[in-house]
Amino acid sequence: MAVRFTVTSEDWSLHRQGQMDQERHQEKVREAIKNNLADIVSQENIITSDGRRVIRVPIRSLNEYRFRFNWQKREHVGQGSGSTRAGDVIAREDGTAEGPGRGPGAGDMPGHDYYEAEITVDDLGELIFEDLGLPHLDPRKRPDLTSRQYRWEDVRKQGLRANIDKKRTMLEALKRNSLRGVPRIHPIIPEDLRYKTWEERYRPETSAVVLAMMDTSGSMGEFEKYIARAFFFWMVRFLRSKYDNVQIRFLAHSTEAREVTEEEFFTKGESGGTRCSSVYELALRLIEEEYPPGEYNLYPFHFSDGDNLASDNPRAVELVKALLEVSNLFGYGEIDGHGAGLSYYRSSTLYSLYTREIRHPRFVATVIRSRNEVLDALRAFFGPREVAALAGREER
Repeated sequence: MAVRFTVTSEDWSLHRQGQMDQERHQEKVREAIKNNLADIVSQENIITSDGRRVIRVPIRSLNEYRFRFNWQKREHVGQGSGSTRAGDVIAREDGTAEGPGRGPGAGDMPGHDYYEAEITVDDLGELIFEDLGLPHLDPRKRPDLTSRQYRWEDVRKQGLRANIDKKRTMLEALKRNSLRGVPRIHPIIPEDLRYKTWEERYRPETSAVVLAMMDTSGSMGEFEKYIARAFFFWMVRFLRSKYDNVQIRFLAHSTEAREVTEEEFFTKGESGGTRCSSVYELALRLIEEEYPPGEYNLYPFHFSDGDNLASDNPRAVELVKALLEVSNLFGYGEIDGHGAGLSYYRSSTLYSLYTREIRHPRFVATVIRSRNEVLDALRAFFGPREVAALAGREER
């Protein structure tokens, strides 16, 4: 008797095509957002929000692979009756002769479809902060700076009803019933109950203090204030999302410096002249009175438009050098309104003074000339050394 076998195969991946397409779509969306982080980071609707909103990011539509026949009805290489002449435009780099939507006037070519992807500020922060960290962080531990953790370490016969370990309880019932010749879980008696218990553990935390210093004088225009607040907005979110015990002190200054609340730091401005040494003196005073360098990692960051009282410059340089002696890193960010297209011009700024006078391995200075350079400033101060170098930072 002949036995017949039928061997069939089926591509089960077809049943998952919808899920695979969705995963590919999400991957492309994430990739598109990462490629446009520099522009997204400085959007005003993010900086002025409460940090919990969902934002929309325009992303070009994703098309499936397909054949395209006779695109724009133009002649192509290797086609036609030989009537093409030297100099005729066959195609450009984007695959078209003129490019969709290009050319003078209103244009008659179709453009690219796009849609707006939604992403929360927290998810956006994860993309921005994934390769950032506090530089030169030392494991200086203090007994009063620890984090409390609870771990399920033991199983006991008594405990809270909410902490019943169901798996171990059923195993105990099965074991007991099996010894009686009835290998089943039911019934469960009080002697079978097992409870999970936890233990408190204290983990020493690395203590760090960040001194956020911002120039709020009259020379800081709308562009300069916005850029400074944008940088500090993302800096604060980065520190609070990655570190448990980082203290942030907010210092504002014109000719005089004072400590302000976080809300005042991001909303209020001042007028008058500029004397940067005042904020450095306040920072040194806080360090001396509250944060001994042997117990804390110290990070002063100062943002300014570069204008300062000329007679105050030598004192400012002296105090920056003093801060560098007790800090893990000193970061100076200068906002160049002239580079953003504003009308005024400055021949000498604090950036040129500091980079000329200060030679220290943990002094980092950067210049921001446009909104999309805020991300570069974050990477200059907090990125890995090779990333910081690509961000265009100056380190002395």
